[in-house]
Amino acid sequence: MILKNISVLYGNDLKFIKKTNVQISGRTFHKISSKILSTKNKVINCEGLLLIPGLINSHTHIGDSIAKDVALSKNADSKIHPVFGIKQKILKETKPAVLSHFMRKTMKSMLKKGITTFVDFREGGIGGVLLLQEALSNLPIRAIILGRIEFYQSKSQIKKNVMLPKSNLDQLEFLLKNCNGLGISGSNENSDSTIRQFSKTKKIRAIHCAETKQSYFISKHLTKKTEPERCILLKPDFLIHMTYATKNDLKFVSKKIRGIVVCPRANASLAEGIPDVEQMLKAKCNVAIGTDNVMINSPDMFREMDFLWKITMGIQKKRIDPKKILKMATVNAGKLLDKKIGCIKEGYLADGVFIKKNDLDLDPLQNPYAAIVHRASENSIKAVMIEGEIIHGKL
Repeated sequence: MILKNISVLYGNDLKFIKKTNVQISGRTFHKISSKILSTKNKVINCEGLLLIPGLINSHTHIGDSIAKDVALSKNADSKIHPVFGIKQKILKETKPAVLSHFMRKTMKSMLKKGITTFVDFREGGIGGVLLLQEALSNLPIRAIILGRIEFYQSKSQIKKNVMLPKSNLDQLEFLLKNCNGLGISGSNENSDSTIRQFSKTKKIRAIHCAETKQSYFISKHLTKKTEPERCILLKPDFLIHMTYATKNDLKFVSKKIRGIVVCPRANASLAEGIPDVEQMLKAKCNVAIGTDNVMINSPDMFREMDFLWKITMGIQKKRIDPKKILKMATVNAGKLLDKKIGCIKEGYLADGVFIKKNDLDLDPLQNPYAAIVHRASENSIKAVMIEGEIIHGKL
């Protein structure tokens, strides 16, 4: 397939090319050039469209789709604590078929909003992983499933540094055969020894870290170590949140991980502050974005980018290039996952979102980065493509 006369955000720096041609071969971008010769491939005239990389939602809990806006007035632990939170009670009491139904709705919503890949922290052990796989049936969206065993240690066990029991290690091994890696709830539910046992697993490892002021305090109180210090024992590929990370924390983790996923709307909705993205970038951290719990937020990356851009400028009182924010939802996320996604470049998977340049909210398109970050919406999308196939809308 050849996309002719199309505008593109190309490569790792999202270079704006006003008019070019894009050749897709199989599942990947094969050639991007204004000089592609006519071939036997299907040719589509894309005049008036801007192709951007498929959006990557780097942190979700889509099982929470069943509990939208429940307990809005409660604090973070009351809502989402992995042991006694309201969310856990709802998940346990809901029939699997009902959970699957609402997870499918959320995935369909993400596709329509230009999200081609999402990374889900899946609760419920092997049953939770298999349920999400079932919900994914016949949906083209790419899911990176990070599972966990339902094992949480007490404060006493953490202080005594109790190891993970053999039976749980067996569960862990079976779990990892059926998903893409581990999504650990946090260091405050696991001893150092247990976290080190988790670190020996071979797939993706990620963990919530420094999400709340209370979680940061509990870590210091229980172990005399900061939450980031303990989370790094996991040898994680990336950390989630880091809302309360200090400058020293960020310097400490920046060279040890592939990146940090921030979820600003979720943090704000829980009245837990805003992650210091500016400080993360200064510390050379690779920053990606997630929408987090569907219980709290809509899974909408346009809204997430818009909120992060404006709230960061409001707090820092200085301008931030919107391209940096867009990279967090595309290029940076691909690097975080170590996959050839999030970038329109030869050899990368052909994921993309076709934006209507004459959309009422975008026209005239004078700064494509700002337009996408704070003006674009689901209504701006003409079509969504995953691995060279148009899976939503049409050209």
